[in-house]
Amino acid sequence: MKRYILGRLLQTILTLWILATVVFVLVNVLPGNPGRSIYGNTAPERLVQEYNERLGVNDPLIVQYGRSMKSLFTLDYGDSWKAGKPAMTTVVWPAFGRSAKLAILALLLTVPIAIVAGRFAARRRDTLTDRFIVTTGLATSSLPEFVTGTILLYLFAVKWKIFSPLANVPDGTGFFGQWKYLLLPAFAMAIVYFGYIARMTRAGVINALNADYTRTATMKGLSDRQVMNRHIMRNALGPTVAVVAVQIGYLFGGLVMIETVFNYSGIGSTLLQAIVDKDMPVLQASVVLVGLVYMLATLIADLIIAWLNPRVLLGSR
Repeated sequence: MKRYILGRLLQTILTLWILATVVFVLVNVLPGNPGRSIYGNTAPERLVQEYNERLGVNDPLIVQYGRSMKSLFTLDYGDSWKAGKPAMTTVVWPAFGRSAKLAILALLLTVPIAIVAGRFAARRRDTLTDRFIVTTGLATSSLPEFVTGTILLYLFAVKWKIFSPLANVPDGTGFFGQWKYLLLPAFAMAIVYFGYIARMTRAGVINALNADYTRTATMKGLSDRQVMNRHIMRNALGPTVAVVAVQIGYLFGGLVMIETVFNYSGIGSTLLQAIVDKDMPVLQASVVLVGLVYMLATLIADLIIAWLNPRVLLGSR
């Protein structure tokens, strides 16, 4: 187990380095002038060039790359070129915290219900109940997030006025008071991800039900509940855990449309704005942080899968 964890940690560090390098290359390929973006098209060229010199964008690429790699290991990306404040602590980290609240709530709404529904559908395979769950999952997962978000926003915030149309939580709002702002966008995401997780759970349970170890456990006289909990679910949940890990990475960094619909200042919209402004410190900090969350999520998922099925460790040697 220790060797397995060490190998995955080294793989994570290598992947982060590759990710930071790719971002550095893309930023330098993208057209744009940071100084001109900050001061506007009417600013004197001398002022723009002086600002670019202070930023270091005119330095040789190898020097800029060295600074970028140093920032990767210290997580200190300096000041935002547009806001003039520390990129990580004052721009990226608060946006990441807001995305974390939304992502965690969406997972809490989605994962337990989807796993129970997938298990229920597998136990009633080819029945009307099974077809209803599968069809519903296919329909919801086919809808883009901004479509479900727009529909829910109109119904629950505009027409029925149950929730706030804006998801940004006012300063000073208590812990429980935040949910009335976050529940609607989280539910919009949960509707979409329900289908993926439920179908994966269903497929895993069906495979486990047909496996030899299930028949052996049944022949030993174990009850249906014991067979389900000790043998079927432990083996069936591996693919589901992997899918959830992938969705966590997307929930933290890929929800630009949901954030736009609900006017929510998360890490996705911060990343998009940094690309528009060519604000390299914010862009690099955002990408590295989202990448780190994704890699940690997959690492934890691999460890859970190895715990559920120790044969995974044997296959990694």
